[in-house]
Amino acid sequence: MEATLQKARTEEPTGIDHALLERYGAIPVPRYTSYPPANHWESKFGELEARETFRTAGSRAASLYVHVPFCRKLCYYCGCNMLVTRSESLVERYLRALELELDRVAALLPSRPEIVQLHLGGGTPTYLDPDQLARLADAIQARFPWKPGIEASIEIHPAVTSVQQIRTLARLGFNRVSMGVQDFDPAVQKRINRKQSFEETRILIEESRALGFVSVNVDLMYGLPLQTVEHFQRTLDRVEQLRPDRIALFGYAHVPTMKKHQGVFETRELPGPADRLALLESSIERLLAAGYVHVGLDHFALEGDELVRARAEGTLRRNFMGYTTCSDSDVLAFGPSAISEVRGTYVQNAREVHDWAKMLEEGRLAAVRGHRPSTEDLARSALIMQLFCSLEVDLESLRRRFPGTLQDLRAEERDLGGLERDGLVSRKGARIRITPRGQLLLRTVAAPFDTYHRADARLHAPAL
Repeated sequence: MEATLQKARTEEPTGIDHALLERYGAIPVPRYTSYPPANHWESKFGELEARETFRTAGSRAASLYVHVPFCRKLCYYCGCNMLVTRSESLVERYLRALELELDRVAALLPSRPEIVQLHLGGGTPTYLDPDQLARLADAIQARFPWKPGIEASIEIHPAVTSVQQIRTLARLGFNRVSMGVQDFDPAVQKRINRKQSFEETRILIEESRALGFVSVNVDLMYGLPLQTVEHFQRTLDRVEQLRPDRIALFGYAHVPTMKKHQGVFETRELPGPADRLALLESSIERLLAAGYVHVGLDHFALEGDELVRARAEGTLRRNFMGYTTCSDSDVLAFGPSAISEVRGTYVQNAREVHDWAKMLEEGRLAAVRGHRPSTEDLARSALIMQLFCSLEVDLESLRRRFPGTLQDLRAEERDLGGLERDGLVSRKGARIRITPRGQLLLRTVAAPFDTYHRADARLHAPAL
């Protein structure tokens, strides 16, 4: 094991080339939580196709995802599918519809899969009070029983989460927690409309650990309005005091045309490209110096963490829940906008709570779009995910696994030649390896193999 951990450490970025980051970072590329990216899925893929897809599930292990869309207030930077509400009747309708969806999908499966992972995301899942959390967990357990000790995680906002809720979650079998922090700086918090003290975050982390939670993740975000390198260092000081097992360091994507509430930020408030790079560089240097391993893209973990071991052993996987150790499983997802993945086929629910609930109340599934992959899609998906998770790929191995695919790569070869000259990848025969310099540009390195991205240059979130 020590040898594999040493391999992970030596592959970490050892320096950041500003010129390369600035040049490549200006080119919009997908985040590759799926392949093809979601903007290329078909709207004609609906309930009939979803039913056919779920009828093929069950023989493989499954990860469960439940989307809880509700929030107490709007964080202005947010890019998630969420709804600010105080309506208890709407929450009750959501819980009833969720129970209907669980029943409907379970009835379609030819057999009950082994559940290896459960994740509640949002929104803010701890918008639900302890009784509602228990009702939700019991509803899942009744249709998709999971064994004690599986990877059961939840996203929380410390400012609206009580110790009682954490204790309820522990009793229900949750053992991993992800806490949004973004930035502890009071001025930044005020501007993004997300006030959260260090003390309330510390209390919840300590309570989680005392209750036996085996992993605590903290989300940070750079590129927010009013952020400076100096002030963000103070946030990192406090994060080091908390010593979370994992840290996700996301770059803020400013897309007011898609998320109108982001329009409250003025351009002059946002860090420019050079300042974003400085925030990223200083943060990575601090995290590596503090003993964290750069697992991939925007994720860091302590050396003993499961993600680090999985990457070193080649069992790491990436999906809509981020990086995960569940390498060979389907994803069954529930709630508005939730995305299931069954043997490479994607099924996405209606985005709005009312639309999603109405479809289920009418006796239907809530699927509104999806994608059934070709063999070429599956090969390229495997290629891209290997780059993201293992930092290398053997094209010949993939051709044997997916016969008839990855044949004409002349266009890819041209792009790879430029990446190789810039020191982002190295190649030996059919094997492509991402260099430490290329790790911060994983999306850029993967993009040449994305035939959809080549055909359609529509804008995506910034790469940094």
